[in-house]
Amino acid sequence: MATLILFNKPFQVLCQFTDEKGTSNGDRRATLADWITTPNVYPAGRLDFDSEGLLLLTDDGQLQHRIASPRQKLAKIYWVQVEGEITETALNQLRGGVSLKDGKTRSADVSVMKAPDLWPRNPPVRYRESIPTSWIRIAITEGRNRQVRRMTAAVGFPTLRLVRYGIGDWNLDGLSPGESSTMTVHAPAPARNRPVRKPAKPSKQPSRRSPRS
Repeated sequence: MATLILFNKPFQVLCQFTDEKGTSNGDRRATLADWITTPNVYPAGRLDFDSEGLLLLTDDGQLQHRIASPRQKLAKIYWVQVEGEITETALNQLRGGVSLKDGKTRSADVSVMKAPDLWPRNPPVRYRESIPTSWIRIAITEGRNRQVRRMTAAVGFPTLRLVRYGIGDWNLDGLSPGESSTMTVHAPAPARNRPVRKPAKPSKQPSRRSPRS
C-alpha cells in the first residue's frame, strides 16, 4: 500500500520542500514544507511556481513514476484563462497539436468553458476592461516544461491564469488552496523483466534431400 496526498497548491509556491535559490532580495519563497508535514513523500510530477491546483505526492516510487511518466499517458486536466476571445481556429490548433521549440505536442482535448467558481488569487490576475478573456479546458497526456502556457501563446492567446483541476481519476473537488487530502492506495506492482526467449531447438523432422541416384 502507498500513501497518496492530493494537495491544492496555491499560486507562487514551489513544487519542492526547500528553496535553494530564494528571491533576488534573498527572501525565501513558499515551498511544500509550509503545508505538507507527512514525512518521506515526494511530488509525482511538477506544477509551475505561478500555476495553481492539483499536485499529487506519494511515498511510493512506482506510483510516482506511474503518475508522472509521459509514457503512461495519464490525462492532466487544466482550467486556463487566456487573454482575448479565443477562436475556433485556435481551439482546433490546440486539439491537433502545436509546434513548439521542443517539437509538436500531442493532440489534446480542448473546449471552451464558463468561468469556474474559483478562489480569489493573490495577487489577482491583471484586469483590463478593453481586453476580454476566455476560459478553456485542456486535457493533455504530456508533461513538458510550461507546456500549456506555451501552447496557448503559440496560437495567439497568452495564459493569464492556469489551474490544474485533475490528474487521472483524482481532482480538486473539496480542496481549497493549501488544503490536502491523504489516502492509502494500492501501489502498482514493480515492472518485471520480460523472460528471455530461448532459441528454437533444431527440427527433428527427416531430411527432405533427394536420395542419391
